[in-house]
Amino acid sequence: MSESPVSADIRLRPVTAETAWDIFELSKTLSTEQRNMVADNAESVAEAHFSERAWFRAIYVGDEPAGFLMLHVGADEEIDCDGVYLWRFMIAGPYQGRGVGRRVLESLAGYLRGRGVRELHTSYGIGPGSPESFYKAVGFVPTGEFYGDDHEVGAVLRW
Repeated sequence: MSESPVSADIRLRPVTAETAWDIFELSKTLSTEQRNMVADNAESVAEAHFSERAWFRAIYVGDEPAGFLMLHVGADEEIDCDGVYLWRFMIAGPYQGRGVGRRVLESLAGYLRGRGVRELHTSYGIGPGSPESFYKAVGFVPTGEFYGDDHEVGAVLRW
């Protein structure tokens, strides 16, 4: 799946040598509080290159980079989730509140559903800048699990 349409104007594209810097720079569009909740995109891409279970894409609106998505598929020593785990997800500041994140996750759920996957796991930080209200609005439900000294809440989206 090299380039995948999410909607008429939103696409998931591979991060390439030519586009990497633009994707890395998107992290700077987040508020300080939000940056405390998600790793910088450069760090995420580096981690992905050393994980056999990572799948990552840049999110584009038209021809403009607008976010980053990274999945972890299957359990290993890093992430103990047998299914699909939304490892990183960020929408650049200028694109927040415009439905981009919701449309990406809806498209991802459809893609996974078509491959027999019935749920998507994630976790999110608690506190200022937390994406908790976004995740709940798109249908994620807290699992009751906590991670990282109880500062991250486990959540699952089922279909």
